[in-house]
Amino acid sequence: MPSDPAALESNTRAEKLSDQLEAWLAHDGDKTLGGLANVFREKSFAVLFVLLLCVPALPLPTGGATHLFEVIAVLLAVQLMAGRSQIWLPRRWRALDLAGAKRERFVRALVRLIRRLERLSRPRLTFLFEHRLSKMIFGALVAVGSTAAFLAPPFSGLDTLPALGVVVLSLGVLLEDVLVVIAAVLISAVGITIEIALGRAVIDGIGNLL
Repeated sequence: MPSDPAALESNTRAEKLSDQLEAWLAHDGDKTLGGLANVFREKSFAVLFVLLLCVPALPLPTGGATHLFEVIAVLLAVQLMAGRSQIWLPRRWRALDLAGAKRERFVRALVRLIRRLERLSRPRLTFLFEHRLSKMIFGALVAVGSTAAFLAPPFSGLDTLPALGVVVLSLGVLLEDVLVVIAAVLISAVGITIEIALGRAVIDGIGNLL
């Protein structure tokens, strides 16, 4: 595996996403959010959305531990909506370390999941992914899903579906498969609908008690 970041960046242009992430894990360079963004360049928005939202997308209560990731995702989504082609992050967030045994095991498990999706998916209606408007819509959908995950009550598990929608959406954009994107929108819509419905039920219940 190449240890030179420039060589690694060159290799990412032709490889599948799973191979790109595996190469990034194997090389000896920077293993931070900023380092990942420098390697993946124009793909870094979608790649970071996958990495940031994959933890809250797990069917496990996080107790608000992933709020920072959701805030970063919203900040990146706003930049995408504004038409930026390169990621800006505060220095402290760029230095967020993705290395370490636990994090690397998790990313490797994510790589295996992406590899399975790559076998099932294929490029569909790829021209839809080439316009600035589609990137703005992508950013808006990520912002909505990430905000919904952030607002979910702690330990409720209601952040799972909105976060999963963002992850699947980002993978659909990376794979340029419109069917995966449609599935992601449906997942997010269901998750947000459930969150709103339960929220209203709780508010109504409290109102009846008072």
